[in-house]
Amino acid sequence: MSHPIYLDYNATTPIAKEVAESMKPYLEHYFGNPSSVHSYGQATKQAVEKARKQVATMLNCKVSEIIFTSGGTESNNYAIKGTAYARQHEGKHLITSMVEHPAVLEVFRFLEKQGFDTTYINVDNDGVIKLDELKKAIRPDTILISVMHANNEVGTIQPIAEIAELAKQHQITFHCDGAQSVGKIATDVNALGIDLFSLAGHKLYAPKGIGAIYIKTGTKLEKLMHGADHEQNLRAGTENVLEIVGLGKAAELAYQNLTKNEKHYRTLRDRLWDGLKNNIPDIKLNGHVALRLPNTLSVSFPKIEANTLLDTLEGVAASAGTACHSDNVDISHVLEAMFIPMDYAMGTIRFSTGIYTTETDIDEAIKLVSQTVELLSTPLTEIFEMPKADAEIKLTHYTHGLGCACKIRPQYLERVLADLPVPTHPNIIVGSNTADDAAVYKIDDSTAWVSTVDFFTPIVDNPYDFGAIAVANSLSDVYAMGARPLFGLNIVGFPDNRLPMEVLQQILRGANDKATEAGVQILGGHTVEDTEPKYGMAVSGIVHPDKIWKNSTAQVGDVLILTKAIGSGILSTAMKRGKLSEDTVRIAIATMAELNGKVSNLLLSENISACTDITGFGLMGHLKEMTVGSQVDAEIYSNEVLLLPEVEDLATAGVIPGGTKNNMAYVEKHIKWGSQISNPMKYILCDAQTSGGLLLAVPSNNAERILEIIKNVSIHPAKIIGKILKKGDGYIRVN
Repeated sequence: MSHPIYLDYNATTPIAKEVAESMKPYLEHYFGNPSSVHSYGQATKQAVEKARKQVATMLNCKVSEIIFTSGGTESNNYAIKGTAYARQHEGKHLITSMVEHPAVLEVFRFLEKQGFDTTYINVDNDGVIKLDELKKAIRPDTILISVMHANNEVGTIQPIAEIAELAKQHQITFHCDGAQSVGKIATDVNALGIDLFSLAGHKLYAPKGIGAIYIKTGTKLEKLMHGADHEQNLRAGTENVLEIVGLGKAAELAYQNLTKNEKHYRTLRDRLWDGLKNNIPDIKLNGHVALRLPNTLSVSFPKIEANTLLDTLEGVAASAGTACHSDNVDISHVLEAMFIPMDYAMGTIRFSTGIYTTETDIDEAIKLVSQTVELLSTPLTEIFEMPKADAEIKLTHYTHGLGCACKIRPQYLERVLADLPVPTHPNIIVGSNTADDAAVYKIDDSTAWVSTVDFFTPIVDNPYDFGAIAVANSLSDVYAMGARPLFGLNIVGFPDNRLPMEVLQQILRGANDKATEAGVQILGGHTVEDTEPKYGMAVSGIVHPDKIWKNSTAQVGDVLILTKAIGSGILSTAMKRGKLSEDTVRIAIATMAELNGKVSNLLLSENISACTDITGFGLMGHLKEMTVGSQVDAEIYSNEVLLLPEVEDLATAGVIPGGTKNNMAYVEKHIKWGSQISNPMKYILCDAQTSGGLLLAVPSNNAERILEIIKNVSIHPAKIIGKILKKGDGYIRVN
């Protein structure tokens, strides 16, 4: 398969050939420490100073005003924190705009916790900062203004010279994040009149992990990196010679080729816009029409979700909002600040051209994007010929969410449900007043009816496996009540203008086979046209009214037993990104497709205090529902929780579903994390699971017997992972 057309240069650039060549000698031959006085050290010292001069030439400043850093984020941190700490005796008021990169906004939020007062200035509908509002925000104690040169999402260029003049009049330090502007438009720091300027190498055809900060002579900064007196005693740490050389060469090339590159970027950007606008008249351009980076095109496609468009558009690499948040379906803070209408904002794609983009690339991208938008916009009634089955369908590429990880945020759901009336019929044994996933209605003294519903988007690529896992997940809610499922009804959402009907057939075959394994009949169901595939079941079952397992009846002294390994949300995310080994894919699928009925059916005569299954809210979310409902406090032993293969490494690498992050926020107030629990492990324990195991609260004197019963029927060994400590408000200690 050929590589997609790369139109995401604002996210990162490839290393230019000339840059790579300039770096080679310092990878292969010159290894000395620039601080050493012998010839080895002096060779690398000269290379560092040459690069410093190349960057200074590009920015039109003194060589001594350039300090090398690890990238744009460090440069922003140094500029903002350094100014705040150096000038805090003069005042504690800081100003920035609503559309800054997180590398600025998060620094401001950090400083708020340190006692600094911050003001965020609004922008107009084009993304230009409101200068009148900025003027009014300035106070006698204002010590810093930080405004980006050009926006990374929509490309709008800010009136930097005017802001700089305003700052100068009030003796305010002015910092400018120039990560996106360097090499695309003129960045003469003297002409702009700024005090501090940040840049990032990987936006400039240099390597990742290198950047620089311009510090105007006389500007006060408190050092952040302490150690030896490297970089004029402003930034400790042995210089990254290899990448500094690369940044220097990239700066030289950017300076020499600025006019040519700017014309190239703009020509191709406008060609892309004209082609898309001609084919799709109702699209919207975001950002200032004229005052915009020459390579940046932010386009909104009405009533189409950006992530769905990008998942379908496999031939073009672009970004939905900022590249750092490409998995997030929330509207970006930039589009919100510009008041882009919801119908358009959700369908916003950022295309960005670069030096290697060609006219052929643009023409092909116009064709592919236009075809995909037409496909996603065409109503079912106008489809005369269904899509044909391809050799391989990867279902996860047809959804922006993954399985139970795309549930509504639990804290939002709680808020909505709290306002609904509580069922009061005397025959209702379990209703919406508890956190159980199934409802139970008493028929007579020996029979209660159990009913539940569950459906979600694909978590695996193979349609057959998706159907099987979805049924195992749907049946789990009945098993978790200690009940026996009788029959199910299909719930189907399917994009039959995007996927061949054979795919739905495979999903239903996998579902039917898994239901047959469980001894359950699928009697029918309901289907709707949807923008992405979804599948699940409404399941009905029976249980004796006196033998129902609830999640709100855990007792002090109970131990907690978990029957499956966790981490399926993280693995599904990695699978979609192509980061999972085939062996791990097989284990993940087998685990999710395993019926919890294998365990629950053997325990129906055992003494079970409480039970829940671990699905969308993760282990900690469902345990929190158990502890709060039971009015008890609990303890979890994190090292006893069994993990699926590769999960810990993937979590450490940042492969975390959005739903998992929401879960952690949901349980935050109820959990006390032990000091030895790493952030990746916190996410794993909160990971949104699909068809996860049962979490059982059982009397401690019966625990070993139950473990022995489960041992021979489960893929993974069930384990004791914690205990119920005492009566309480539902707090959980994790050790």
